[in-house]
Amino acid sequence: MSLTGFASPWWFLLLIAVAAVAVGYVLAQRARRKRTMRFANLDLLEKVAPKSQGWVRHLPAVLIVLSLLLLTVALAGPTAEQKVPRNRATVMLVIDVSLSMEATDVLPTRLQAAQEAATSFARNMTPGINLGLISFAGTATVLVNPTTDRNGVIKAIENLKLAQSTATGEGIFAALQSVESFSSVVGGADGPPPARIVLMSDGKQTVPEDLYAARGGYTAAQAAKQAGVPISSISFGTTHGSVDIDGKAQPVSVDDESLREIARLSGGDFYKAASAEELKKVYADLGEQIGYELKDADASKPWVVVGTLILMLGAAASLFFGQRLP
Repeated sequence: MSLTGFASPWWFLLLIAVAAVAVGYVLAQRARRKRTMRFANLDLLEKVAPKSQGWVRHLPAVLIVLSLLLLTVALAGPTAEQKVPRNRATVMLVIDVSLSMEATDVLPTRLQAAQEAATSFARNMTPGINLGLISFAGTATVLVNPTTDRNGVIKAIENLKLAQSTATGEGIFAALQSVESFSSVVGGADGPPPARIVLMSDGKQTVPEDLYAARGGYTAAQAAKQAGVPISSISFGTTHGSVDIDGKAQPVSVDDESLREIARLSGGDFYKAASAEELKKVYADLGEQIGYELKDADASKPWVVVGTLILMLGAAASLFFGQRLP
């Protein structure tokens, strides 16, 4: 166990008393030996005295002192860094449903692989997270507002439909609006809950073509930065994807550059997934990162348990070797 500190370190003052007990035991043993040597007839003592138990007779005292040390540490309130579920956060899952998601470079299709991974992400998200869902193609649609009910999100993911164009900025702006509306309702004395956008897309923005336009992806990412809502962007697909449009194969190469820049501008992280398995791993990593946080939590229980067990062993050893409690 790696300790990070103690909640009540002043309890360590009890170690003075523990040390006094240990010193008192040693002095008592020496005094007892001196009395024995002074008044006993050594020849007679060797004949009638039981055979000495040696160091074993000190075992009960050693165990009891050790237990007092451990229990003192427990009273001092040791803390350790532990992973605990978040109870208050908002996550907007924003999924690209443009026609390029029909490409089969990721089997069975990009969309089906994305649906499976997103479903697993929603199902495994910690209960305290409020999860919402937005799909976007030429426009953005809020399918599920932030909620702790996973069934609605999962059903909406299963019913995603493809459409023309890619308006990445609209998807981000819709997510920011949803976060703001939800935060205004649930925000209390502690302020609005922390929020994050998980953006998954496979292609370059087409509406508008300029990413720095008023409704462009880069402008939306800058707005997310100002709102304190980082974007975790996932670039999904390969450079050799294609879709059939009017009987003609059209290349739909994944656009890593713009999604990486969106993450950077928002203060978030960029992820690359070129296969269904890689996408599942990305979502799993995000689930751990978003759903849990590291906190200094109470770690005294192991010290109490071990200290109590050793104290019981000390008492048992005293009864066994000395037929009495110390």
